[in-house]
Amino acid sequence: MRLDPVVGAAIADAYLAAPVRDERAYPAYAAFCRETVRQYHFLVGRVEFGGLGVEVRIVDTDPYPDVASMVADVRQRRLKVWASAAGDNPHPYLSDGENDMFRAVHDVFGHAGTGRGFDRHGEEAAWWKHRTMYSPLARRALATETRGQNCARIFRCGGGRFPEQKAVLLPRVFSDPRSVSVAPADVASAAAGSAAPR
Repeated sequence: MRLDPVVGAAIADAYLAAPVRDERAYPAYAAFCRETVRQYHFLVGRVEFGGLGVEVRIVDTDPYPDVASMVADVRQRRLKVWASAAGDNPHPYLSDGENDMFRAVHDVFGHAGTGRGFDRHGEEAAWWKHRTMYSPLARRALATETRGQNCARIFRCGGGRFPEQKAVLLPRVFSDPRSVSVAPADVASAAAGSAAPR
């Protein structure tokens, strides 16, 4: 799986053009939050009760230089998560704790689940894989949290810093897995429309 740079730039522009919050996105974020918490409890739950038994530690610095280091930890049933609070970039809908839970499950079920890293292609593969664990409504928020933020960081913020976190819905084409195979010109024209939910 690879992310076409034209598609990535269109997603980035839609994310950056969107407001910080849009109340019309809240039902999708409520579903996303509920489903993320359930995934997190499965991740950390005791093995004898059907969980994966992964010990999650929240840390103040980026804990992994690459995905191989993270996968090695997950194989040992442990995971370090870069604390949301450490980034001074609060989420307008999720609490820091809820955001940390999302980072944990996305790292395990998205990145470790695919073995793909944190470049644009790895982030695309992680979104693609992890989206299968969410309901259609929650997938709209997931697209903002993954595709939107990562494309903005990679294509418009120089790859180093994360853009301001938002609670909005990108145009529906960007949460649709068929957009991966949509012609770049069609995606770019969809991004030219409003970043509000459709």
